[in-house]
Amino acid sequence: MEIKRDQYLNQLIRKKDNGRVKIITGIRRCGKSFLLFELFRKYLREEGVADSQIIEVQLDEIDNIKYRNPFALNDHIKQQIVDNGQRYYVMIDEVQLCAEIPNPYVDDPDEKVTFIDTVLGLMKMKNVDIYVTGSNSKMLSQEVLTQFRDRGDEIHLQPLSFAEFKSCYPDQEHAWRDYCIYGGMPYVLQLETREEKSRYLKELFEETYLRDIVERKDVRNDQEILEVLLDFISSAIGSLTNPSKLENRFLTEKKMNVSHTTISKYLGYFKEAYIIDSAKRYDVKGAAYFDTPLKYYFSDIGLRNARLNFRQVEESHIMENVLYNDLVRRGYNVDVGVVGYSKKEKDHTGKVKSVRVQLEVDFVVNRGDQRYYIQSALNIDSQEKQEQETNSLKRIDDSFRKIVVVKDDIIPWHDERGILYIGVQEFLLNENAIDM
Repeated sequence: MEIKRDQYLNQLIRKKDNGRVKIITGIRRCGKSFLLFELFRKYLREEGVADSQIIEVQLDEIDNIKYRNPFALNDHIKQQIVDNGQRYYVMIDEVQLCAEIPNPYVDDPDEKVTFIDTVLGLMKMKNVDIYVTGSNSKMLSQEVLTQFRDRGDEIHLQPLSFAEFKSCYPDQEHAWRDYCIYGGMPYVLQLETREEKSRYLKELFEETYLRDIVERKDVRNDQEILEVLLDFISSAIGSLTNPSKLENRFLTEKKMNVSHTTISKYLGYFKEAYIIDSAKRYDVKGAAYFDTPLKYYFSDIGLRNARLNFRQVEESHIMENVLYNDLVRRGYNVDVGVVGYSKKEKDHTGKVKSVRVQLEVDFVVNRGDQRYYIQSALNIDSQEKQEQETNSLKRIDDSFRKIVVVKDDIIPWHDERGILYIGVQEFLLNENAIDM
């Protein structure tokens, strides 16, 4: 089975030979290596590039462990660039595994040599085009892009979208159901039974993601805190929270004293590893952001479900998480919306007073000068439910599109206010559905 990742492959093709390093980021096992070493390599071959012009180094393989030394990596690659008249394509997988070592040629112990030095040196060779993959956002997105300044392009790869998943899923009728349970990690498609899929996702979480964080950040003594924090976030997707609230949960539910600063730091580790992402709250009428609380979403819903041993598979929060990931994949900036208004209420003495009310819009979605307001709703099977789901949208008085995405397969329609109602599968399968 060949999974098509055309969105990302086309990005690589467009950026080919542009004089910049292409940095493919994403959670481990989401398909970065497959994209680069299978799909893109196949494209290069079809374009007439010879195998000798494609230099591959996969740093997560035991045979290549010596190339985690940046000097050895540099020598290994340059030894294969033997013809100045040929164009070479250098591909380095899991580049964050390359070690940071002291510079042996200077007396300053603080001066380090990293893969960045290797890549910067290769970039000066006019007949070399460079591609790297990595699974750590802090190292790759911040440090690397800063070092490369305007000479690096990031391509962020996500687990399979629902459209990608369904296109190669043998059981089309149950694709949505299974996607909401097991998510879009590509290897899941090769497994047949529920037991195999569940075991794979659980082991992936424990043996790959958690182990990476524990070893990279040297937090072995706090592994229990990491585990509990992941459980808290897993059970609270789609809910507003912050480190202070989580600090209270540790104390009341686990009798553990964990400071909000430690919690914030560990949440940052999860984000760096692309396990979770966060959405800020945006005041639609005040056009301002709230620093706290936030909503956290998992990059893959199957991993989230595995974390909870598949016990909390509630459709409303799962659908919201899937929609969030797909909107991010499409290149939108996604926030959680807040719509405030005042209403008159009587207090216990009968006196009428003004009360400030805040309503939520699940997603405020922006790209350039485009904006959309989107509600995720399991159903709108009654007038009361429809009013509840659209109350916040109706109080936004600008002209941007307003959308309610429901679980059911419905014929898309607009109400008298222009609000679009559409089924979740059609929204996810049709890239242009947002503009209906």
